[in-house]
Amino acid sequence: MTGRAILAVATAALLAFLASPASFAPVFAPFTRNGAPAIYTQTPILSLTLSHLALVAAAVAVSTVVALALAIAVTRPAGREFLPLARTITAVGQTFPPVAVLALAVPIMGFGAGPTLIALFLYGLLPVFENALAGLTGLPRSVTEAARGMGLTPRQRLWQVELPLALPVILTGMRLTAVISLGTATIGSTVAARTLGEVIIAGLLSSNTAFVLQGGAVVGVMAVLIHAGFQAVERLAASRAGRA
Repeated sequence: MTGRAILAVATAALLAFLASPASFAPVFAPFTRNGAPAIYTQTPILSLTLSHLALVAAAVAVSTVVALALAIAVTRPAGREFLPLARTITAVGQTFPPVAVLALAVPIMGFGAGPTLIALFLYGLLPVFENALAGLTGLPRSVTEAARGMGLTPRQRLWQVELPLALPVILTGMRLTAVISLGTATIGSTVAARTLGEVIIAGLLSSNTAFVLQGGAVVGVMAVLIHAGFQAVERLAASRAGRA
């Protein structure tokens, strides 16, 4: 109950701040100096937050689709020999830092959300792929044999048995990708993407700690809420799959 109460308070505080940042000026005023503003107003923080979340959601969705497709492919009899190749492909994003990906993507795609989306997509492949692989290969043998005995086709076994049972583990990979992407997306502002990194960078450039705290706090609270939300969905999926 204590955890839920803390989450409720954090959610209420976040919503209140996004709805009316100016009302929190007294909270951040002690972290300013030389008469600097306490609240970032160059771009509405709510607008930056929504843009940040949209970018992360798009990256997680694409990473999940690609990684899940690869995991399904390499767990089929015809695709097992490609497992090392699939692991190499999904590990690329973890091998190259997102900053390096941005540096390579900007000359090709230009400034904006595009390079950031590519960096987040590559960085998010591995957690989803490895968890999907673990979920699909870790199913009880008795269940898969029972599905075959019922006369289900390979496609039916995949959609009706394997994926539903592996869903909790797949969601764990998505949770990791979402939380990592939420924090990593802040660097997108270095290439003109509309993210909360704009607030943090503005604070660093002007030595205004209040701005840094605002951007960091919003990202941090959202990360905690997203983490908790995914955990709740994972528990529900595990309960429905009988794997709680």
